[in-house]
Amino acid sequence: MPMPPSPKGKRMIKINAIMQAQLIKLLLDGTYTCKELAEMTGLHYVTVLQYTRELHRAGAAHIAAWEKDPRGRDLSKIYKLGEGTDKRRQKKTQAERQIAYRAKKKQIKLMELIRCNALSAEKTPPPLKPEPQLMD
Repeated sequence: MPMPPSPKGKRMIKINAIMQAQLIKLLLDGTYTCKELAEMTGLHYVTVLQYTRELHRAGAAHIAAWEKDPRGRDLSKIYKLGEGTDKRRQKKTQAERQIAYRAKKKQIKLMELIRCNALSAEKTPPPLKPEPQLMD
């Protein structure tokens, strides 16, 4: 069985340790989403998720904010290194959800009505002008 190369006289650096150090340095500098951290460090998104969750679980990081999706819901956690209280996820009440749903539904109906009116206006020919009568 072959023996692994001897590290004697050589400095052994593990890539994982370098990436973790880079991730922590970025978290010290500011607040980033896991997607941004993955792009900046070159680590896979799932790996960054695991690291930040473990930092959070150990109390070394906290949730500073939430990134919203196109519908306005809190989707991605934005971590900050250091102790602090986690920012709570914003939730809508049932009444707020109903109001938003009805407003969206009303807007869709209005847009369909405008579109139908525009189409019908294109199809109808312009009114004819009466021909002038010649006087004898």
